[in-house]
Amino acid sequence: MGIPLVAGRDFNEQDGAGERKVAIVNRKFATHFFGNQDPLGRHIAYGSRPNKLDIEIVGVAGDTLYEGPREGVHRQVFMPFIHVDYPASVAFYVRTAVDSESIYAALRRSVRELDAAMPVFQMKTLERQLDETLGTERLIATLSAAFGVLATVLAAIGLYGVMAFVVARRTKEIGLRMALGAPRGQVVSMALGETLVLVAAGLAMGISAALLLSKYVSTQLFGVKPTDLAAAIAALAILSLVAAGAGFLPARRASKIDPIQALRYE
Repeated sequence: MGIPLVAGRDFNEQDGAGERKVAIVNRKFATHFFGNQDPLGRHIAYGSRPNKLDIEIVGVAGDTLYEGPREGVHRQVFMPFIHVDYPASVAFYVRTAVDSESIYAALRRSVRELDAAMPVFQMKTLERQLDETLGTERLIATLSAAFGVLATVLAAIGLYGVMAFVVARRTKEIGLRMALGAPRGQVVSMALGETLVLVAAGLAMGISAALLLSKYVSTQLFGVKPTDLAAAIAALAILSLVAAGAGFLPARRASKIDPIQALRYE
């Protein structure tokens, strides 16, 4: 399953025979109970009232997620199934060199030869199990991305409309400046500069609000920082480009009309 063995050894055939009990613990378990000391050779027990420490630690495995991203890493102990003295369900993982789908029939035959009454169910590949485990997380990520794109598009459309309206309302002023001899480029730069000032003020308030509210959504994120610098820079770039286009296009269009018509504009 790709879980590394960081210390000690794996189970062998001798571990399933006799009264000697052994276990492999994960690194979090070893660190929690033994700190920086070597856990190999130490003895542990399990149960609400363990009578004696009769399980020897023979290996330390790497940490893995327990039941999904939100569960995180738990302290874990692995033991040979023959030494588990309470009823429990069993899941077997089989490594094969052939196609996983074609091995199902062979596995059913092998189990039937051992015990014809033994039920075999929920056969699946490790990839499918991971997909099922991460299904909810992927759905949330997809919906979040979709709503994020929708919010960005709506913000861009709204920003363009507001900026275009602000510049269009100044058409008469632009015509007056041009009638008094102002160059077209200067008029466009003036309108665009004032537009960008408004955008900068809006972005400053938006960034402050985003940083303030990011801590409230951090619990819904896994492996993603709530204050992602790349995402913030991308949002700033998109909104700045939209605002620049919203201010530039109407100002450029207004600067091309005849000053007399601009003065009559309402």
